[in-house]
Amino acid sequence: MFVFHCQVASGLMIAVGIYAKLSKESGAVESLLAEPSLLVLAVGVLTFVITFLGCTGALRDIPLLLKMFAVLLLLIFVVQIVAVGVAFLFSGLVMDKAAFLMGKAIVSYRDDLDLQNLIDYIQKKFECCGVHSYKDWSQNEYFDCSISNPSLECCAVPFSCCIPEEEQNVLNTMCGYGTQNLKVWKAESLIHTGGCLEKIVTWGRSNLHLIAGLALGFLAMEVVVFSLAVILTYQISFIIQKRTSRKRES
Repeated sequence: MFVFHCQVASGLMIAVGIYAKLSKESGAVESLLAEPSLLVLAVGVLTFVITFLGCTGALRDIPLLLKMFAVLLLLIFVVQIVAVGVAFLFSGLVMDKAAFLMGKAIVSYRDDLDLQNLIDYIQKKFECCGVHSYKDWSQNEYFDCSISNPSLECCAVPFSCCIPEEEQNVLNTMCGYGTQNLKVWKAESLIHTGGCLEKIVTWGRSNLHLIAGLALGFLAMEVVVFSLAVILTYQISFIIQKRTSRKRES
C-alpha cells in the first residue's frame, strides 16, 4: 500500500513538473538544480519507475522486478549515506557549491518564472536578500548597478527583500528600487540586507534535531521496504520452485 501511495505521489509530481515546464514564460536555465520544474519532473520520473517495479513485481509475482526494485532502493540508500558523509567531511566545498548555484539562480531570476517565485519565497521566508548580502543582486543584468544599465530596476532588489510595512494592504513591488546605492544603515531600514545562505544554514543548525529525526525516519522506512521486498522475492521464488517441482513429479 505504501509503494502504491508513492506511485500516485510520483505521478502527481510528474504532472506538476510537466505543467510547470510547459506553462512558464521562458526556459533559459543552464542548471537542473536551478530549475524547479525540471527537478520535480526528474524526481517524479525516478520515483514512478522505482515504485512501478515494486508494485508490478508484487502484484504479478515477478521476482526479477522485485530484485530490480530492491537493488534500486539499496543504491538510493547508499547514495544518501554517501551524500551525508560528504556533506559533513567537505562542508566547505558544499557551501561553495551551494553559493555558486544560488548565484546562478540570481543571474537567471528574470528568465524563469518558477525560479523567480522560488527565490521570492525563500527571501520572504528567511527574511534575507541575495546569497551573502543584498549587493549580490548586481550580478543580475536587470538589477546591475553599472552606469550603462538602462533598466528601470538598476541598483534595485526584488520586492521580496523588502521589510513589510505594518498594515500594508497593497503590495509595493517597487519598494526595493535604488536600495543598492544606499548606505548600509539606511538600506537596513528598508530591506533585509543579510544573505540567504547564512540564514538557511542558521535555520538548519537550529532545527538539526528535527531534520535528523526526519532523515533517520525516512532511511528506516527505506530499510523496511527493502527488507520486505527481499523477503517477498524469496517467498515468490520458493513458491515458483515448488510448483515447478510438483509439475515435474506429476
